[in-house]
Amino acid sequence: MDMIPSVDLKDFVSGDPQRKQKFITEIGNAFEQIGFVALSGHFLSDTLVKDLYKEVKNFFDLPQEIKDKYEIEGIGGQRGYTSFGKEHAKGKKEGDLKEFWHFGQYVVDNPKLEAEYPANIMVTELGKFNSVGKETYKMLEKTAKYVLRALALHLGLEEYYFDKFILNGNSILRPIHYPPITSEPKNAVRAAAHGDINLITLLMGAHGRGLQVKNHEGEWIDAIAKPDQLMINVGDMLSRHTNNKLKSTIHQVVNPPKELWGTSRYSIPFFMHPISEMPLNCLEHCIDAEHPKQFEDITAGEFLHERLIELGLIKK
Repeated sequence: MDMIPSVDLKDFVSGDPQRKQKFITEIGNAFEQIGFVALSGHFLSDTLVKDLYKEVKNFFDLPQEIKDKYEIEGIGGQRGYTSFGKEHAKGKKEGDLKEFWHFGQYVVDNPKLEAEYPANIMVTELGKFNSVGKETYKMLEKTAKYVLRALALHLGLEEYYFDKFILNGNSILRPIHYPPITSEPKNAVRAAAHGDINLITLLMGAHGRGLQVKNHEGEWIDAIAKPDQLMINVGDMLSRHTNNKLKSTIHQVVNPPKELWGTSRYSIPFFMHPISEMPLNCLEHCIDAEHPKQFEDITAGEFLHERLIELGLIKK
């Protein structure tokens, strides 16, 4: 496959059984064949998107000493600010050429999880940053819930199978700033080749060249969404849970041509995580003689902890 398929979530929520099945088939096939789709019909309004980019730019334009006070030690970068070059891809020594912020779950009616998750960090210098971030988080979480319902049906599961695992899940909204490149990077790119940890990722800002996906033939292809689309991909947790029926695809963000080094790039992924107790054991539906079980049993929380160590965000 040499291009990213497009789907429309309005088909799934239309109330028309044929349109609903069309969406299930299209996204299921895309996630089996390349692990990525460009999705329109999501729940983000144009105004919310515009406000979010404005607030994100305002934050990253703050003086470094102000941003630094929001970098919290001891929580593996799960909330607040992570400074430039601190995160690296699994197996890489060079830090990625980016800085980012993390909004986390806004827990409802669950004191246990409220105590388990780090608290969201409030930016006092920017009046709307916190509220716009929270509203975006909620709309992306809602979009992801419907995508997972479609995938449950594609997998032969009950439609609401994932709902109980993603309610108050450990999801993350990550505004990323790739600053202008001022000198020739040594073996570093804006985001080195990697697979995502989580169930699914919903990416805002994949509207220009930069994001590339490695297809099953080993070729890198550009993943460019239209302005009204989100790029959505399968994460390692979902790939593992489906015994690799749904593919977690390696992707990267490459450096721009030299004439564009002086420009910033912003992208905003939402990493949909379940609650820590979710078993990622391979689904029986996805195991047969031709597809033997590929992964050991593990919970989502155990898997996340392993990967945060590999990414350098948690020390052993």
